[in-house]
Amino acid sequence: MSADGNRAESANTGRRDEPSGNDSGREPFRSYYGNPVIKEPTWKVPDVPAYLYLGGMSGASAIMGVLADASGNGKLRRVGRLCAAVGSTASVAALIHDLGRPARFLNMLRVFKPTSPLSVGSWILAPFSGLTGAVAVAEIGGIAQLPARLAAGGSAVLAPGMTTYTAVLLADTAVPGWHEVYRELPFVFASSAMLGAGALGTALVPRSQAAPARRMAVIGAAGELVLGRLMERRAGRIAEAYRTGRPGKVLRAARALSAVCPGAALFAGRSRVAAWMAGLSGTAASVATRYGVFEAGRETARDPYYTVVPQREREPVRQ
Repeated sequence: MSADGNRAESANTGRRDEPSGNDSGREPFRSYYGNPVIKEPTWKVPDVPAYLYLGGMSGASAIMGVLADASGNGKLRRVGRLCAAVGSTASVAALIHDLGRPARFLNMLRVFKPTSPLSVGSWILAPFSGLTGAVAVAEIGGIAQLPARLAAGGSAVLAPGMTTYTAVLLADTAVPGWHEVYRELPFVFASSAMLGAGALGTALVPRSQAAPARRMAVIGAAGELVLGRLMERRAGRIAEAYRTGRPGKVLRAARALSAVCPGAALFAGRSRVAAWMAGLSGTAASVATRYGVFEAGRETARDPYYTVVPQREREPVRQ
């Protein structure tokens, strides 16, 4: 038999001679010629993980600021508005740095394509950043309070999209680790965004006015823990990528930090140290969740096992 025939037979049997680097104990798998089936995303680290975290945190912070303003909580309103502005601006900067030059981001705004998560996301990010930036200037300068409230209301309308559109953007790709969890990923990202914004509010707002932020952090942490587990349970074989290697270590750390945050938040009303502990652990958990999901997706793009085997298992049994 020829060398090509041997390679084809190896591909058809689903075996390969060398291990894949996966420590899950599953049978090794080899694609044709041993090459990846799909192209790994070329997105940079830390640009894209930072973009994922900052966008979600800024969206949840904008909502936190609007609710604080409605309840007369000036300190929390200020922190929410400033975190939304800084987060969205930094998110745009991270995205532009990953793209290579600002013109590429501007080109995304030339058309609006409802069927493209990238197009819709760009049209959420751009006006949201502009509105939150204007609100922050008014907040710092103490000027134009009525226009600032209107702009803050506009940013709050876009905020749910800010917390979830990056999850839709990832899930819309061919990367198995993201596409296979398209139902759960937006909810995980929304919970992570709530945790990130609530943690910052807990740490930066005086304890007497930080109770809403503490509740937000606790709800976000609980959602991240529960929904993250549910996502892995429903992911089938893809869950291996979320439980092993670097992604597994990062996501286990994220869960541990998410568990620490609510415990610290319970004492944050009486202790500044506990408030900072809740803020730091919640922020780190939110960052780690985004990075872990990002790395798990890249791992499934590198290893053809995650592309081919789940597809074979979904095929109807042929008689």
